[in-house]
Amino acid sequence: MTSVDNLNEVIKRFVVEGEYISSEPYGSGHINDTYLTIMNHNGDEVKYITQRINHEIFKNPEALMENIVRVTEHVRNKVKLRNGDLAKECLEIIPTLENKSFYKDNKGFFWRMYVFILGASTHDVLSHDDQAYQAAFAFGQFQKDLVDIKGERLFETIPDFHHTVKRFETLLKAIEDDKYDRKKDIAADIEFALQRKEFCGQIIKGMEDGLIPERITHNDTKINNVMLDDDTGECRAVIDLDTVMPGSALYDFGDLIRTTVSTAEEDEKDTTKITANLIRYENLVKGFLKGAGNCLVEKEIELLPVSGRIITFECGIRFLTDYLDGDKYFKIHHVGHNLDRARSQFKLVKSMEEKADEMVVITKKYL
Repeated sequence: MTSVDNLNEVIKRFVVEGEYISSEPYGSGHINDTYLTIMNHNGDEVKYITQRINHEIFKNPEALMENIVRVTEHVRNKVKLRNGDLAKECLEIIPTLENKSFYKDNKGFFWRMYVFILGASTHDVLSHDDQAYQAAFAFGQFQKDLVDIKGERLFETIPDFHHTVKRFETLLKAIEDDKYDRKKDIAADIEFALQRKEFCGQIIKGMEDGLIPERITHNDTKINNVMLDDDTGECRAVIDLDTVMPGSALYDFGDLIRTTVSTAEEDEKDTTKITANLIRYENLVKGFLKGAGNCLVEKEIELLPVSGRIITFECGIRFLTDYLDGDKYFKIHHVGHNLDRARSQFKLVKSMEEKADEMVVITKKYL
């Protein structure tokens, strides 16, 4: 993480008023370096978010920021049209002195600033089920807001991020190569994955067949990427737009299911603790459909209850691939950590398979 002492020089490159007071590390994100910056403007403290973009993960920060500018400007116009609160319901990018959306320092690091959203907070863990509804509504509305965005196709921040078929092919190669002689101890896990080869490609096939439209999607739909009003608990702004790019609405809803309905942590070793919480699923589908309005097509609606299984399975095979490849991509905290993660995801897939009919019935209640 960059020294806080040097941030004042970075902040001077942006159009912010007042005298610099402080910057402190902020939030629970693991990719970018994020700081809460406080300025003194005529005796009042004004807060901003300052971020260094991780260009090791995001290889083209200029294109990434172009995506974010286009999306935020479009969303801001939508908020105006519905007489919403611009200060709370969408991100506001602070321009540089050169009127750019980012500043590149002499070390090659890319920086950006946002106005700090007051009166709303993020939540890493659900404290009640309505928060699931609110987050899902926000992501559904995000889909609806971006249906009519103009201009060229957005840049793919991370190409093939949710291309489950290619993820499966990568797993097959890792199994074949078995670089670290781990295959022999995980036969049951590999068999679980191989049995679901055809199942995992449903979203990709639907897009290839023209039954599922390509949309602008968020691609990181955890509950903590929606700000909830501190007083009312209602959803306000969708944040963390680095992975906004072309995709399927089912990617977003599926990952929202994956990260919300499990009754245990993502790396829980005791898989008997893991099941799909259908009360949370009901809140998700109710909120997402309400937020999306009538923008979803028939095939998307059909696959809503399946999407969570697909994206959870995708995540599981990514963890299993990384385990076979020697734990190169995901950070681990103990030997076998990625295997624990894979097994946790697979158990959640199994639970959703067992509850598939119930999830379809729940979904139909809100159509």
